[in-house]
Amino acid sequence: MSNPEHFIDEVTEELRRDRLFALMRKYGWIAILAVLLIVGGAAYNEWRKAGERAKAEALGDAMTAALQQSDPAARAAGLAAIEAEGDARAMVAFMAALGGAEGVDEATLAGLRELAEDSDLARIYRDLAVLKLISVSEMEPAERVTLLTPLTTAGAPYRALAEEQMALAEVESGEVEAAITRLQALLQDDDASQVLRARALQLIVALGATPET
Repeated sequence: MSNPEHFIDEVTEELRRDRLFALMRKYGWIAILAVLLIVGGAAYNEWRKAGERAKAEALGDAMTAALQQSDPAARAAGLAAIEAEGDARAMVAFMAALGGAEGVDEATLAGLRELAEDSDLARIYRDLAVLKLISVSEMEPAERVTLLTPLTTAGAPYRALAEEQMALAEVESGEVEAAITRLQALLQDDDASQVLRARALQLIVALGATPET
């Protein structure tokens, strides 16, 4: 290669280098900012996960401590003192409803009613709150039917269990034929477990009817 050509190549390379440095000076802050955002985002995500993990562990410890109380009143007081949100709040309320050997107090019943009416809560928890409320409280059959009716719609998570409870409420209110019809349907219901079908079969026989197979 001749000297002039060599000189031209060097000048061209120098111009390329100058343009690159100029671009870096002009737009380099964007690359630096992108790196900082990525690193900062990752750090924040790890911090958030650690916070959630610590909160879950604290909630679990509080629930364990409350449930280890041998006295039902102390156990209920311990559960009532736990502050939780969302699904965790539902879990605390269900544990409180399961709790005392001496029955469920008014505060626990009020908590279950609040869960059942909380539209921000997932339906699976709201419906479970209704079923638990019915199982631990004394209410008239008509009131139980009112609470259970929304749970019997297609696609409801506990529809088959709600149908069984509806049948029991109908028996108590004297609507025996309606209860038998509902129980017969449960025998053919794909959503009903074998245990639930067995209970429905026993109740049909107890009511003096013949199960449909």
